[in-house]
Amino acid sequence: MSNYITTFTGNHFEVSDPDPEKIRIEDIAHALSLICRGNGHVKTFWSVGQHCINCANEAWARGLSSRMVLACLLHDASECYMSDIPWPFKKELPEYREHEEQLLEMIYEKFLGSPLTQEEQTQLNEIDDAMLWYDLEILLGEKQSGETPELHIDLDYSVRPFRDVEQDYLKLFKRFSIN
Repeated sequence: MSNYITTFTGNHFEVSDPDPEKIRIEDIAHALSLICRGNGHVKTFWSVGQHCINCANEAWARGLSSRMVLACLLHDASECYMSDIPWPFKKELPEYREHEEQLLEMIYEKFLGSPLTQEEQTQLNEIDDAMLWYDLEILLGEKQSGETPELHIDLDYSVRPFRDVEQDYLKLFKRFSIN
């Protein structure tokens, strides 16, 4: 057994010792378009990539900076290398969360030039939490408590071919790329 995963672009990526030179947006877009939200426990397939695209579109609709749009697009990018673990279990895995945070900081450094500030993280969390609220309501049919979060975009939970999601992800990345 090896200490690495082989990515879509053929890189050998060591999750426990990541090399920022091996982080590729093509790997992120491809993998996230194939990873299902909610650990697959949804009424219809909805990818992490689609979720990230919605978060980025919401950031843009709110008038946030290109950097914040890109941060929203990339906020789950570590899952392309580490997979998605449901929060109730993830919170019991402090070492996993530490690796995930370090990898995400590396991804932000590579594509945004620096990690997020506390204010930026707060803005991102607000958008991510709003999208989660709708994901739970619509994809699980699970009634959420509290006020319905206001969105500035229309949500469409139609199942889409993963290649279309992958291409949309890459187009958004290119449009808002800072580098």
